[in-house]
Amino acid sequence: MRHFLRRFLAHKGAAFGTFVLLGVVLIAAFASVLYDQSPWMMVAQPLIPPFTDPAHPFGTDMLGRDIGAGLVFGTRVSLLIAVVSTAMAVLIGVLTGAVSGYYGGWVDDLLMRWTEFFQTIPQLAMALVLVAIFTPSVYSIVGAIAVVSWPPVARLVRSEFMTLKEREFTQAAIVIGQRPSRIIFTQILPNAVSPIIVTASLMTATAILTESALSFLGLGDHDLMSWGFMIGAARTMLRDAPWMSVWPGVAILLAVLAINLVGEGLNDALNPQLRKRGE
Repeated sequence: MRHFLRRFLAHKGAAFGTFVLLGVVLIAAFASVLYDQSPWMMVAQPLIPPFTDPAHPFGTDMLGRDIGAGLVFGTRVSLLIAVVSTAMAVLIGVLTGAVSGYYGGWVDDLLMRWTEFFQTIPQLAMALVLVAIFTPSVYSIVGAIAVVSWPPVARLVRSEFMTLKEREFTQAAIVIGQRPSRIIFTQILPNAVSPIIVTASLMTATAILTESALSFLGLGDHDLMSWGFMIGAARTMLRDAPWMSVWPGVAILLAVLAINLVGEGLNDALNPQLRKRGE
């Protein structure tokens, strides 16, 4: 663990990304403490510019709602949707890729054709259709993002399993009569977890962008404030009140950049080739 942390923190970008990401997580966790009023509440005059009113440092929108409250509560919504949808996508992808890579043959052909079907359709287009069909809500958004995100994980896990099932420790487990399910989850999967973690971190950033795009297009949960909704609501006021869209845009940029930097740091820290070279 100590060596992992040393290698991870040696990546300056990863250290910066971790710092920013921890800040984002803390803001999401203490959103209700930072702002005790609802982000939908009209609390001041409309279109107060940023840094002119100490009570509303980020300004207000065209309805007099505090943009700072929207940013804080939007952090909670975006992170929740991104983390849950990524967890679901990783679970689906790992199960599909593990079964496909371990058994091979017609099972592999069937599952990979099914995976390729989802990969032939643009992710955002499929997510739009799914959310529109099942009515925009946090549940449909999470489900849609998970459905369009799992194929890369399945292919990654399949390739890892096809390599690892030929190793000596896997063959030894087969010889002593261990069940396939036990071999998959106790022998092969722990050795394939490193690239899965790295991929999951990058998928989380993509999930934030997808959720923001859906909310921008009016397919977000109308009961929850999110960064994408704030940008979408501000597009008609872009000339008169550009801060309405700038602040949530900066929030998305920082969150996605931080997660990507953390993913790069994890890749460097978990990469066995780098570890062998002693870099």
